[in-house]
Amino acid sequence: MQKDTAIFNLLNKELDRQRNGIELIASENFTSLQVIQAMGSVATNKYAEGYPGKRYYGGCEVVDEIETLAIERLKKVFNASWANVQPHSGAQANTAVFLACLKPGDKILGLDLSMGGHLTHGSPANFSGKNYQAFFYGVTKDGLVDYEQLEKTARAEKPKMIICGASAYSRDWDYKRIRAVADEIGALVLADIAHPAGLIAAGLLNDPFDHCHIVTSTTHKTLRGPRGGIIMLRHDFENPFGIKDPKGNIRSMSQLLDLAVFPGMQGGPLEHVIAAKAVAFAEILDPSFKAYGQQVIANAQAMAKAFVSKGYNLISSGTDNHLMLIDLRNKNLTGKKAQETLDKAHITLNKNAVPFDDKSPFVTSGIRVGVPAATTRGLNEAHMETVVGFIDKVLMHADDATVIEGVKEEVKAFMQQFPLYPELG
Repeated sequence: MQKDTAIFNLLNKELDRQRNGIELIASENFTSLQVIQAMGSVATNKYAEGYPGKRYYGGCEVVDEIETLAIERLKKVFNASWANVQPHSGAQANTAVFLACLKPGDKILGLDLSMGGHLTHGSPANFSGKNYQAFFYGVTKDGLVDYEQLEKTARAEKPKMIICGASAYSRDWDYKRIRAVADEIGALVLADIAHPAGLIAAGLLNDPFDHCHIVTSTTHKTLRGPRGGIIMLRHDFENPFGIKDPKGNIRSMSQLLDLAVFPGMQGGPLEHVIAAKAVAFAEILDPSFKAYGQQVIANAQAMAKAFVSKGYNLISSGTDNHLMLIDLRNKNLTGKKAQETLDKAHITLNKNAVPFDDKSPFVTSGIRVGVPAATTRGLNEAHMETVVGFIDKVLMHADDATVIEGVKEEVKAFMQQFPLYPELG
């Protein structure tokens, strides 16, 4: 068969884009070459509906070992007693939790998308807002989670599930306080730690497992693995709402969650992705990963300080984790304009709504900036001021093509000192 030069030329072009630019999208990271190799392995050929030892197909003895190894490694990463590594994404992990724990029309309480929450935490555009009665809490004028509003809404509406976690929130969470009000009203607590998961795994942020019934995450972002989802429990328990399985039996939460993933919401697991997850989990268990997490936080805080020194308005005035949210209104720029202009200079980040935004989600008043990928490339605190200098120069000359082209060349030269996948040539 003839080589597909069109696609492989495009893949090489994407490799060049990644090598020559500064990646600041908070949801992205660079996996190890081993993770990429596992993703592109023969495990992609194997169909394996079901779970290890309980498959609907023959020939699963090897992928059973792969998936079991992934589960055992993940349990060690988070000191969990149970884990499911099959969800294809974080959104599907959350979908499975809803399916296991709730009935259509049940009430849920999550962080408002416009305040930094996630689509799957009750947005009316998403399954979570279409199938359930969604209520929301927000942030204060200082950009911090409004726990008083959370508690007041929880007591008034008595949701069956309280969701904590965000896609654009730069501070740590008070899981203990959320669990206290959940216990008061008889609600479950779901922690979606997709963004800070790697920092939690490294012991650098509060541990949601101490207080939250169920924890979900993606496996990319700060975990630095392949794109995918996971669900975990530190302690198994009976479903407090008495929800039964399809045969009318009361099951433990781990059993209900397994059934919700398969056959509840997806079929065959992606065993090549699960193999790559297993590789990433082993890398997280290596002592070097904690040093990486520490560098992520140090870089984020150095970058935040550099932005503030140049007059940028950071929501919550800083960061505890890997990202920051910047309100550009005092710079007379929209998030859309900033993102599109920085793209031209090979600096990649995303437009993002800021709390109490007066612009549409397609335009926004802000940008979200994250450092996990840049940290993986080897950038440290000293480099953050240089990066912010590039960003500021572009944004302050957003309509000057000559300046932007000049910064693009500076960025390319700057990033040559941080090789990406040199083994690939």
